Amino acid sequence: MTVFPALRRISAAIKPVFSVYCHGGLASVRGLRTSAVSFNPDPSNPDYVVTREQLKAMLASHSVQLFDIRNRDEFQAGHIAGSVNIPLDQLEESLKLSSKTFEKCFKVKAPKKEDDNIVFHCQRGRRSLTALDIAWRLGFSRARHYAGGYSEWAELEKQ
Repeated sequence: MTVFPALRRISAAIKPVFSVYCHGGLASVRGLRTSAVSFNPDPSNPDYVVTREQLKAMLASHSVQLFDIRNRDEFQAGHIAGSVNIPLDQLEESLKLSSKTFEKCFKVKAPKKEDDNIVFHCQRGRRSLTALDIAWRLGFSRARHYAGGYSEWAELEKQ
């Protein structure tokens, strides 16, 4: 009879993921949600940080896949033009979608693992590091993040 408590602990530890919100409905995804973050970033490492100037140039040349990983109400209150909203709690499942389903859900081309123009951002740069970890663990090893986040962007765009 001691098996049941062990099963409860196991089932609580692995939470099945059944769907991802798409702007047009729900997309089915099967898998397990992982919460361990193993990425230990060095904020001064330029290999995975995009500066405001770099991001502006990428946006001007339409050579960026910019993902705003803040929640929907934050995004709707203001966002960087050209960014696509994928809330952090849906990012892993969204990146696992087939290209066709991703494009249907988000109305943009699906990122590929070898792409070097994937950039994540949030409000101040903390959640985008988590997004970067998720993407890297899924094989998007050239993804980067805009460390200044929407706060820096909005402040400097006022000037």
